[in-house]
Amino acid sequence: MKTEIAQWPSHGHTPCLENVTAEVEYPALRDIAWLLHTPDILVLPGISGRPSLKALGWEYAHALAHWLARQRQAVETFSWHALRHSRMGHYHERLWHYVLDHAPDTRLLATNVRIFQRRNTLGELDILYRTRVDPAPIHLEVAIKFYLGLPDGPGEEASLSRWIGPGGLDSLALKCQHIARHQLPIAHTPPAQQTLAHWLAPRDSGEALPPIRSQLALPGVLFYPWHARLSPPKGATAAHRRGLWCYVHDWPALAVGFPRDTLATWLEKPHWLAPPPLANFQPLDGVITPILDRVIAYNAPQQAMLYHPHLGQTQRVFIVPSGWPRQIPLPPR
Repeated sequence: MKTEIAQWPSHGHTPCLENVTAEVEYPALRDIAWLLHTPDILVLPGISGRPSLKALGWEYAHALAHWLARQRQAVETFSWHALRHSRMGHYHERLWHYVLDHAPDTRLLATNVRIFQRRNTLGELDILYRTRVDPAPIHLEVAIKFYLGLPDGPGEEASLSRWIGPGGLDSLALKCQHIARHQLPIAHTPPAQQTLAHWLAPRDSGEALPPIRSQLALPGVLFYPWHARLSPPKGATAAHRRGLWCYVHDWPALAVGFPRDTLATWLEKPHWLAPPPLANFQPLDGVITPILDRVIAYNAPQQAMLYHPHLGQTQRVFIVPSGWPRQIPLPPR
């Protein structure tokens, strides 16, 4: 399998490894491979992480590679093309649906289960699945996030509030608070238990509904400022995916440090998951000018992926307008 390794010049960050099947013809399979090998951004206290590769049924890497190869025909008949052009969050959820329903040791039970109290909707459970060895349903919440770190406020240096989305509308702090206080606890409320018992038992859970377990999958990339040092957010996993961000006026200074044979491509949202095939990469000088023009014309951040042939490595860079961010979400109460 090809590897994606992000490196940062002179910033002291440890390179991180992304295993992806770059030769795979189908984008959905590349995205599934990237998803399964991309660690969660961070771990929340008292909350279990995503199902491990072993729990899914792949104890060894070669077993997953063989499984991916066998999915080609199934992917051909699935309407992935339209999904890849939908919202990134929705597409990400559907990837998890496919994985959990086709992995050797798990089966998908339900998706987007609405929980009602009288006529009011309390919320939704993203995914319910079970494993081969345990019939008890497992509640999995999933989210994919790409956050840029602010070297100055709000909060202390390791504050989750310093990590915000490219549009400045959300933050890692707000997302984690919503997950911890609303999305995960709702599965353990009496209305949720009544809903689950109504249609899960006895078919999937025996005569009595076993206690439900909750998990969180939060993959993505954290982009560190090129012009300043910044510590990882509190609770960040050691192997989380890293990128760089720089202001559009700083790009020439950043680009000076790249090798002359560097290639690049524009990552158009929502296609931000797996690196595209190598054929998509072109010489940096010819690719970067339209990207910089988009940053200025739309006054909005743009993501580029660089490829360094002599290293066989890729690197993600967000280029943002000079006045970015135009707004910063307030820290949660």
